[in-house]
Amino acid sequence: MFEALKFREYRIFWIGNSTSNIGIFMLMAANLWLMHELTNTVLYLGILTFTGLGPILVLSMWGGVIADRVNRVRLVTITRACFSGTALLTGLLVAFNLIQPWHLISISLINGILLSFDIPSRQAMVPNLLPREHLVNAFALQSMLGTGSAIIGPVFLPLIEKIWGIEGVFMIIGVAYAFTTIMFSKLSKQEIYSKGKAQKPWSDLIEGFSYIRQHRVMIALISIGIVAGVFTSSYTTLLPVFAEDILEGGVQSYGYLLLSGGIGGMIGAILMAQFARSRDSSLIQVTSGVGLSLSLVIFALNSNFVVAVVSISIVGAFGLVFSTINNTFLQNMIADEYRGRVSSIHQLGWGSSALGGLFLGFLAQTFGPQFGLSLSASIATVSILSLCFYIKKESEEKI
Repeated sequence: MFEALKFREYRIFWIGNSTSNIGIFMLMAANLWLMHELTNTVLYLGILTFTGLGPILVLSMWGGVIADRVNRVRLVTITRACFSGTALLTGLLVAFNLIQPWHLISISLINGILLSFDIPSRQAMVPNLLPREHLVNAFALQSMLGTGSAIIGPVFLPLIEKIWGIEGVFMIIGVAYAFTTIMFSKLSKQEIYSKGKAQKPWSDLIEGFSYIRQHRVMIALISIGIVAGVFTSSYTTLLPVFAEDILEGGVQSYGYLLLSGGIGGMIGAILMAQFARSRDSSLIQVTSGVGLSLSLVIFALNSNFVVAVVSISIVGAFGLVFSTINNTFLQNMIADEYRGRVSSIHQLGWGSSALGGLFLGFLAQTFGPQFGLSLSASIATVSILSLCFYIKKESEEKI
């Protein structure tokens, strides 16, 4: 199950990511909870999610162009250091009682811009850290880090908040990113595949789109990621509201929901690392995509805490499996010289959750959180199922 860790470069990358994954999870959760405490307005949660992920919609494609033109390792090292700085700044603003909603929104926007350049380079790095036959295992282990942080984060978030306050949470996040920066600085340089100054960045971007257009399965895989981003991934935007208003709890209940989703995701990641193979990608994607949407509907329509905890763990498991297999499916198809650009366009799926957060915030504010989330998940069920069958059909025709 841990086969990919025997390769030095991937092992350093994985260890470095272990702290930054905890950092990014706690950063998003702490930002949402802090905004909820400052404003007690659902729409502000949607705006915060939008500003944090919205820049990816506009800039990630250029981030992919940059990823194919520069040293990806150095770029990611710089962005990790910047994340450390913004987290520490937020902690200081809270500590000195200066924090305002516009501060959170502005810092979230800065982080979104950094993510636009960080994610394409980080995704494009992985296939060159180890032999290609270990790629499924490598991405599954990466997913285990994400789900591991989703377990560790909810355990420590309420505890740290109780002992040191919410400012202590942001300070620890800053330290976690600083450790990641140190680890990434130890990675070897990777080959630059772009033609560099011989070709303008705009031409690089057009070339990337032309490459995708030649592969209909790639278009469908990117589309399904966007659908999932808009209608399912943004559910975390409403978790503070569900925890306090629907389930009648507080930060502890919020932590339990996050913890449950993390445990479910970890189970999904372990199953992926242990059993999943590339040849099963189509079936896994159909099952996990529909399972994710339907379990989210169950969570949305429920007001019992136990049922909520169980259903959100199922959401976490299916969500992890779905995103991992979607990414692995795509990465196995990309030529190295286009990897950064295609990866950046694929990240529109994550960026589109910014629109989903804004959409959910509006629906929840207007019609209530339960109706908003159940409607969004229902749309996802139909859309994901249709796209998955299209991908399966195209793959079978090529075979």
